[in-house]
Amino acid sequence: MFALTRQIGELECCELTYRSREPIDLGRARQQHHLYEQLLQHLGLEVVSLPAEPGLPDAVFVEDAAVVLDECALLPTMGAASRRPEVESLVPALRAHRPIVRLGTTGTLDGGDVLRLGRTLYVGLSTRTNAAGIAALRHHAAPFGYDVRAVPVQGCLHLKSACTALDSNTLLVNPERVDRSYFPDLEFVTVSPDEPDAANVLWIGEAVVASTCFPRTLERIAAHGSRVLPLDNSELVKAEGGLTCTSLLFD
Repeated sequence: MFALTRQIGELECCELTYRSREPIDLGRARQQHHLYEQLLQHLGLEVVSLPAEPGLPDAVFVEDAAVVLDECALLPTMGAASRRPEVESLVPALRAHRPIVRLGTTGTLDGGDVLRLGRTLYVGLSTRTNAAGIAALRHHAAPFGYDVRAVPVQGCLHLKSACTALDSNTLLVNPERVDRSYFPDLEFVTVSPDEPDAANVLWIGEAVVASTCFPRTLERIAAHGSRVLPLDNSELVKAEGGLTCTSLLFD
């Protein structure tokens, strides 16, 4: 399995929607990101680390700029106009592994709104992804056998800010941000109420990488029976980033 990542550039100039701007320690952020890449390697992934993109401070959040399926890499029009050049910056790396398909410009979509479980793509209706963007994704993914389901999101940037997978049958969820009824037949672990931003974790094989910023939610994940690998990503959290945001994973 590959993990496509990108080095951190001018992260202190990042887009913010729901968080107030705080000082970001770039040296510490880069060290945290390096440890993240090392952990991915430890878990058996081949990490392809791209250089920072000057003038694109959010480019480290590579998950938002593409949706990589088994059959192709889908390139969206991202919801924030300032971030749209990030998509083209990934094309050379993605083309080495997947055919490139462009979703067009009639709608907007961020990859952070796409949660894949098997052949189902749950897609957040959010501040960054609209109905036309979801329709474009459905048009291109359905012929490959994917079921694309729209899920309204409130109070956070992306669907994966509200829920992520702990395993193939269980979601870690903030029920204040997403209605669990959109995920029939799945089980749930809820974040600690005093840690509303804790729902973003990275499930890889038998392990769940989770942020040390949210210790009470870490306890809940461990109680579920997951093998928890704690990781400090506190500087990237200040940029509205989560643990899924900084890699694109694919076979």
